[in-house]
Amino acid sequence: ESDIADQVNMINTAIAANPAGLGLAACDTSSVLDALQECVDKGIPVVTFDTGIADAPEGSVVCEVCTDNAQAGSENMYNAIKDVVANAEGQVVIGEVNQDATAQNIQQRGGGFIDKMIELLQADGKTVAVKGNEFYVNAAKGADAEEADAQTTVELCSTEAQAILSQENCIAIFGSNQTAAEGVLAANANLNVLGSDAGAGDVIGVGFDAGSIIKAAVQDGTFIGAVTQSPLMMGYYAIYALTAAANGQELEDVPTDGYWYDSTNMDSEEIAPNLYD
Repeated sequence: ESDIADQVNMINTAIAANPAGLGLAACDTSSVLDALQECVDKGIPVVTFDTGIADAPEGSVVCEVCTDNAQAGSENMYNAIKDVVANAEGQVVIGEVNQDATAQNIQQRGGGFIDKMIELLQADGKTVAVKGNEFYVNAAKGADAEEADAQTTVELCSTEAQAILSQENCIAIFGSNQTAAEGVLAANANLNVLGSDAGAGDVIGVGFDAGSIIKAAVQDGTFIGAVTQSPLMMGYYAIYALTAAANGQELEDVPTDGYWYDSTNMDSEEIAPNLYD
């Protein structure tokens, strides 16, 4: 995901071959805008998957195939910590680690988690402040903020997560994609504070995406669970949409399902095909 320049070169090489269509899961949505404009100029239809591109040139993206990224596991987390929140005598910290503030899907996951958590906390009569990265602070609905830097690699995510988890009043933490969630787990290797019993003092962890490291953490209870997209169907519909676009058909965006998984359902027929290694 950090190989942004490599991806741009790959896209430019593909465009030079004048394809009938281009499927694109952008690492950094801002980095592909010039390429998308060239697709408009050449009449090459683009189907985006995994993440949309908010500032895409008009007419470049004919279809977006991605999950509702705002459903970021906040309700499942809140159910695990609400008694601790209700009985807290002082301020508690709920952490969130995002890989960046540039990819639209990460923006949506991070913002969706924050906004839903604010809603749930305020519904229980609590006041909420949002601190950290300027993008997420400014986008949050109904909270104050202060600025901090974003994370871009597992190592940096781990460093940021360790700073959050080290706070005595931290009760929960969310990693908004595979990189960020693995960063949380790397930080926990040093601190050993994550677990499934908030009442006993465990910090409740939730991830997004899959991979062997996250799946193992869900299986053994280090994370109470995670949200997975449907990569199987995203790939299917992306090819379907590209074929339709090449045939000149009008297209609408295709929302794909997201799933909450935990140790009780991750081996089920519905969930397991979407949990890649």
